[in-house]
Amino acid sequence: MAGLVLFPHALDDAAQQHLAAELREAVRAAPPYRPVMPRTGQPWSITQTNLGPLGWVSDVSGYRYEPRHPETGRPWPAIPESLLALWDELTGYPAPPEACLLNIYRGPKARMGLHQDRDEEALDAPVLSLSLGDTCVFRVGGFARRDKSKSFRLASGDVLLLGGESRLRFHGVDRTIPGSSSLLEGGGRLNITLRRVTKP
Repeated sequence: MAGLVLFPHALDDAAQQHLAAELREAVRAAPPYRPVMPRTGQPWSITQTNLGPLGWVSDVSGYRYEPRHPETGRPWPAIPESLLALWDELTGYPAPPEACLLNIYRGPKARMGLHQDRDEEALDAPVLSLSLGDTCVFRVGGFARRDKSKSFRLASGDVLLLGGESRLRFHGVDRTIPGSSSLLEGGGRLNITLRRVTKP
């Protein structure tokens, strides 16, 4: 698929451990919360939080970017320099990411339905996604929800880029594979998604 690029084990074990430690510190200032679906208020099966100038949120009012944590009211912590460097290295985009969404998958029911990342003004910028912890079964499809899709596994340290012709493909997480990694305290999977929101 043009524009969809997988970088297997882009972060080695030492880099993964270092990043996991950095994110543990950041999450203390921006504790994970459980988002809900717009209109229905149904809670998601995952928890999430954000880093950077803007954070992506989902609540009964809809999907959007906000500069502050919805529960604490505080600004989001800064994006770690290692992630900014990874963005520069792999995307070649002329402006830094403004949002770093952390999706936390714990337990056998944690998953993410097929969706598009289209709440950004800068749709010319790719979405860069990094996996830490347990392996997941990732699904990617076409440009309509009912289009044919295929799945493959993303392991800890893998990085996936969705850009160009694939920027608006539907994608999601069918399930995680518990116990496939010992990186994260308490187990589970952490998905780190870097996004440019506004046009530079």
